[in-house]
Amino acid sequence: MTDQLDRASATAPTAAFRPIVRSHHGDDFADPYEWLRDKENSEVIGYLEAENAYTEARTGHLAELREAIFTDIKSRTKETDLSVPTHRRHGERGYWYYTRTVEGQDYPIHCRVVAADPTTPPDPERPIDGEQVLLDCNAEAGDAEFFSVGALGVSPDGTLLAYSTDLSGDERYTIKIKNLDTGELLPDEIPDTVYGIAWAGAGHLFYTRADAAWRPHLVRRHHLGTDVAEDVDVFSEPDEKYWVGLEPSRDERWILIGVGSKLTTEYLILGTDDPTAEPRSIAPRRQGIEYNVEVAGDRLLILHNDPDREGGPDFALAEAPLDATSPDQWRTVLPHQAGVRLTDVTAYAGHVVLGLRRDGLTGLRLLPRGADGTPGAGTDLAFDEPLYTVDHVAGRDYDSSTVRYAFTSLVTPDSVVDLDVPTGTRTVRKRTEVLDHPEHGPYRSEDFVQVREWATAADGTKIPISIVHKAGLELDGSAPGLIYGYGSYEISIDPTFRISQLSLLERGFVYAIAHIRGGGELGRAWYENGKELTKKNTFSDFVACAEHLIARGYTSADRLAARGGSAGGLLMGAVANLAPETFRAIHAAVPFVDALTTILDPELPLTVTEWEEWGDPLHDPEVYAYMKAYSPYENLREVGYPAILATTSLNDTRVFYVEPAKWVAALRRVARNGEDRPILLKTEMTAGHGGVSGRYKAWREQAFEYAWIIDQVTSTK
Repeated sequence: MTDQLDRASATAPTAAFRPIVRSHHGDDFADPYEWLRDKENSEVIGYLEAENAYTEARTGHLAELREAIFTDIKSRTKETDLSVPTHRRHGERGYWYYTRTVEGQDYPIHCRVVAADPTTPPDPERPIDGEQVLLDCNAEAGDAEFFSVGALGVSPDGTLLAYSTDLSGDERYTIKIKNLDTGELLPDEIPDTVYGIAWAGAGHLFYTRADAAWRPHLVRRHHLGTDVAEDVDVFSEPDEKYWVGLEPSRDERWILIGVGSKLTTEYLILGTDDPTAEPRSIAPRRQGIEYNVEVAGDRLLILHNDPDREGGPDFALAEAPLDATSPDQWRTVLPHQAGVRLTDVTAYAGHVVLGLRRDGLTGLRLLPRGADGTPGAGTDLAFDEPLYTVDHVAGRDYDSSTVRYAFTSLVTPDSVVDLDVPTGTRTVRKRTEVLDHPEHGPYRSEDFVQVREWATAADGTKIPISIVHKAGLELDGSAPGLIYGYGSYEISIDPTFRISQLSLLERGFVYAIAHIRGGGELGRAWYENGKELTKKNTFSDFVACAEHLIARGYTSADRLAARGGSAGGLLMGAVANLAPETFRAIHAAVPFVDALTTILDPELPLTVTEWEEWGDPLHDPEVYAYMKAYSPYENLREVGYPAILATTSLNDTRVFYVEPAKWVAALRRVARNGEDRPILLKTEMTAGHGGVSGRYKAWREQAFEYAWIIDQVTSTK
């Protein structure tokens, strides 16, 4: 009783009501909380800290449950562990590269060992003699509250390591270079970089920088031993719709510069034997034409959607000469096949591995290369589970006859498998070990059931749902449920195993993933029917999936929680407005809930590049009206909402903390919620879009969020 009184007496902060009028296309919107955007304002920081204190007061009674979930995760995790080594050759010497973790330490340690036999990797279950530590991230992080590695690359001769780090969460990285023979850092230090580095020999390093709107737009070249101020601009992209990326080819003979918007791509190529040369375009950009490139020895392999060259929405495979400068030089290997979305291609001397999606699942196709090097039609690899996720793990050895892939499902822990191409033999190199739980004992996949169900959307479209729960579940609606969704950018949320999810499943939860439109699970059309002026399909699809779970008896509305982050946080805000009665609780992580304000402002990070995803409300009144009709912040109602937990980070450069801060403040003014359905905001004051860093802090963050969900959908109210 005392605990309940303490929670009830906690007073929610009230943000000052200071309307600022936003006017576009003849429409005025009075925004009372836009002033919260200024994080240099001490009043803003004070408000966020007050929200954190309120959240802690309203969730303090969950301390024991949080600790139990943290212990669940920790006790099941093999804390001292080793990844499967990967072979890479530097001249005449080969190495096995791997990472390992140590109990009690937050971050991985990157290592290598000389390879006596390039065909047989060291046993990851045994200590490895002769190990060389390349980068101990724990030592590098020191006592920093946040730490992240952005790029990591060993020079082709194996003597130097370039790596970049971020100590605040704003995704601005500093590159350092380490001499691997002496262990000493070179004086060369390059600040304010973003993802992507590539070596040209051991003398030149290419890297990328972002503009004020956090758009990677510039590739630069650094000559080791010179002042960073003398670095040379290699490529600069002035069009604000395009991002620039950088990567070496797998044989390290070439550097690929990728330039892409949401709808259009272009690749430039540069030989590492002449790093000061001008990069050459492989095919000039054309609006709506996307392609990506793999260097395949003496030629290029190209995935593309060009309808003039047997491409289409789900992409085709072509080959071209190394010196290609035009799509007229592309020759079709596999034409477009509707319903089979080609996603990536990797070439080896004797075969090609093609990643694809079909029927809502990932897949791999193995294409043998003929005597002239041309890939054949190939065959798809078969797997023996109804739901799974499989990804090719690209190796550095071009002459390898082994295909390595990662396999997981909702019930099968992450596995690394080697397929010997000549014999077809598959060897499981490693499966993530799930340690015995002190209460529940050993993990057994047969104790759980994974199934695929199909909900029916309002327009009749069938929406796949991946579901997992303990075996023997009675479909009577009594089980608590958690449904997860994303549905944007053609990103697919595939069925995977997570040790943390066992904390829900062992407590009787049904866990579901809604594969809604706007994602890429069922090909390009699935994405196109959930973006721009069809974006509302994403939200109604999710509600249809939730209603399907309820109708089938997996759970009930008063025991169902929903969860999503970033663009999935927009989804959470939208469905809270659309169908608040369908959910008992909603967790919105780094949520994009003030979408219209953001996409109207071209000076904010990501906005201009996002116009091909959401539409351009600044210049198009139809897009403005459509977005205003679904943007969560503008569509709050005086109704009873689910309990809301919004989590964010002060240094997030992708979705600013101000969006959930404004949303929560506005929700509290209109929501007709009782004390049993609180509206909470939790801000990490030193973190970015991905939340806290370090595995132990991440586990505690997960435990906090799960404890809140469990409490909301299982407690007697």
